[in-house]
Amino acid sequence: MTEQSPAKSIHILLVDDDEDDRYLTREAFHQHYPASRISFAEDGEDLLDFLHYKGRYVGAAHALPELILLDLNMPRKDGREVLREIKANERFRHIPVVVLTTSDAKDDVETSYYNGANSFITKPPTFQRLSEVTKAIGQYWFNVVTVCEHEGE
Repeated sequence: MTEQSPAKSIHILLVDDDEDDRYLTREAFHQHYPASRISFAEDGEDLLDFLHYKGRYVGAAHALPELILLDLNMPRKDGREVLREIKANERFRHIPVVVLTTSDAKDDVETSYYNGANSFITKPPTFQRLSEVTKAIGQYWFNVVTVCEHEGE
């Protein structure tokens, strides 16, 4: 079976306070899906500003993401809090959220799914494994499922 490229560019919002993790995840995605657009938010507050076009995003011309990759352990507002807010908001709840975090704690897994996460993935320890994981995420979210294209943003 040959690797398929997504039919269109998909917009991913990667939310992680670790600059190295953001860089490595972007590189891993672009290895397999060079047409994917990846935006960054540094924590939960920054994510909400991105979605609401507030703070440093006032007047920005970006579309809402089609997929959010969300770390749990971040300063200001952590991923647990912001996941609840996204899924409680009618305007954003359609956006799939994949928790991508260093945690593998049973409580974090259960709480994430309870709060509306679409998937929970523990960050792999090596770039090679991260590349494999991002390839699998891409195959699933770009080629297998149909994501909701929310109009009027």
